[in-house]
Amino acid sequence: MKTQLIRLLKIAGACFVLSLFFFFTEEPTLPVLPDKIKGIDLPDKTNEAFKAGESLSYRLHYGFIDAGVAIIEVLPEIKDFGGHKVYHVIGNGYSKGTFNWFFKVKDRYETYIDKDALVPWYFMRRCDEGGYIINQDYLFNHYTKKVDIGGGQQYDVPSGIQDMLSSFYYARNIDFTDAKEGTIYEIPSFVDKQTWTLKIKYVGKETIDTDVGKFRCIKFRPIIQTGRIFKKEEDLNVWITDDKNHIPIRAQAKILVGSIKMDLTSYKNLANATSKVEN
Repeated sequence: MKTQLIRLLKIAGACFVLSLFFFFTEEPTLPVLPDKIKGIDLPDKTNEAFKAGESLSYRLHYGFIDAGVAIIEVLPEIKDFGGHKVYHVIGNGYSKGTFNWFFKVKDRYETYIDKDALVPWYFMRRCDEGGYIINQDYLFNHYTKKVDIGGGQQYDVPSGIQDMLSSFYYARNIDFTDAKEGTIYEIPSFVDKQTWTLKIKYVGKETIDTDVGKFRCIKFRPIIQTGRIFKKEEDLNVWITDDKNHIPIRAQAKILVGSIKMDLTSYKNLANATSKVEN
């Protein structure tokens, strides 16, 4: 049972903001960014979905258990990182209540996202999940298409590669105006020392009720591996606001043992008006 719960939290994190669970106590010492290479330009990506100072909070349920909290924030100040203007994003997560008694989670993720290209320069992961410790520091070089993970280890990556956290913000800037049912969107990401392509399938539109109000939403279904955790592909669904913010409102999954659900509990400093339905 404990093994199933460990897998549960990992799937939740990898699929969406559940990559938001980690805890860090001091300001990190940043590495030196790679020098620019003449003739090689970064992609130009306009950000309309979020702004500095945005904060999103979520509650995670396992069945009827109030299992945890996640908070993801874009710090108010645009920083200079090696000559690049960057958004500094921090996500913290922790278990609570009854769930905390038998599986304690205390995690933190950070990423530094180029303001103009929306690609990460530096990613940090500090996780303690039931005593399972993960520490990762990835330095991205988008000029040579490599990721340095320390210890003299480098990995080749494709153009526009994202990390676990920056992919969330990149996805929010996808234009879904002409999306049709069944359309699949792909985002290349570097996760656990390998390139992994996040694939999400457009399902349609729904209006859903939450603790923070009723919202018109776009519904997606991440492409998942069935058999080990999920029985069917449709067992995991995500709803985002049908507006320019594209903030996740709810993520819900049926697993082999029980179900999990993540709901938005608060938000502030959004870049755009929301799709909230006023009564």
